[in-house]
Amino acid sequence: MKEIKEIIKAFEKAQAMGEKMALATVVKVDGSSYRRPGARMLVTENGALTGAISGGCLEGDALKKAQLVIFQKKSMVVTYDTTDDDDAKFGVGLGCNGIIHILIEPIDPETENHPIALLKQAMETREPKVLVTLFDLKNKREKQLGTCLLFTNGHFSSVPTTVGPWLQEIERDVANVQNLNQSSISEYLGSQPVTAFVELIHAPISLVVVGAGNDAMPLCKLADVLGWEVTLIDGRSNHATAERFPSVHQILVATASEALPHFTKDGRTAVVLMTHNFNYDLAIMEGLLPLQIPYLGVLGPKKKLEKMLENLEKKDVQVGPNDLNKIYGPIGLHIGAEAPEEIALSIVSEVKTVLGGGDAGFLRDREGPIH
Repeated sequence: MKEIKEIIKAFEKAQAMGEKMALATVVKVDGSSYRRPGARMLVTENGALTGAISGGCLEGDALKKAQLVIFQKKSMVVTYDTTDDDDAKFGVGLGCNGIIHILIEPIDPETENHPIALLKQAMETREPKVLVTLFDLKNKREKQLGTCLLFTNGHFSSVPTTVGPWLQEIERDVANVQNLNQSSISEYLGSQPVTAFVELIHAPISLVVVGAGNDAMPLCKLADVLGWEVTLIDGRSNHATAERFPSVHQILVATASEALPHFTKDGRTAVVLMTHNFNYDLAIMEGLLPLQIPYLGVLGPKKKLEKMLENLEKKDVQVGPNDLNKIYGPIGLHIGAEAPEEIALSIVSEVKTVLGGGDAGFLRDREGPIH
């Protein structure tokens, strides 16, 4: 999500300067590649790049193609075949083993629902969105339908007449993507064959850090680097300040009972309790248990968490198996962390593992492809 936000910001800056732009999007990958479908890069006519479509190998050639798209005002699909051992013909050392299809679209700010406008709409609320991109792999140099549909709040924001022949199939795939919670790529046959990248766009992770001690500083900084939306909550006004936490999106100075109504309550929210105040953390935990959040981390030894659960039991607060599954204490992955910065890395890694559906194992031990 951070990449999309940076692209939107760069678009607005370039638009204010009167520069023409194109958007490059990885729409399909066969085999392995550094970036997956959904990776994007904004290119200006002057050669400025925001985002990335590879590890740096394809950007130079894609820049030239994008400037051609800007000049001709016509989209195209570019394919890079990295399965050939003779990387020299690309002039790059790719180190991958896949076929990468990239859609490059000119951006016309005068068009109501151009690709960047749809991305901006996708970022407006925290509900998951589905973005549909249509392209023709058999006629790559012909004008492409491109990024054209956004499904949000139970309907498409607008439906161009050009997508009419495939609308029923698109609606089916959008429903499947929502049900399976993952993007898909489909080929629609018939008199006008076309390939559809049906992309699930999640809201950025919302990290709520409860506690404004010195150990919270590196955690907030690292979360901001990742593009997460960070909220800081503490009862001490001299600790929870913008001077101490300049990268935090929202700072709330409040008691535990005052803070609870302000928590984001969705499946992309993680809460970390690290006030070093047992009663404050306990009150927050009690208030959060009924909420549908996937991660609640407790800083401190296992005995602290056990004592918190005992206190809740004495108060007749029911803590069921589903509640225990979302509570992580001691917090963080076991990476040998000692210093506050290392502990922050451990916490962020665990949150990403839980919300991203990973297993935190060594990639070298996996059989088959990473993705």
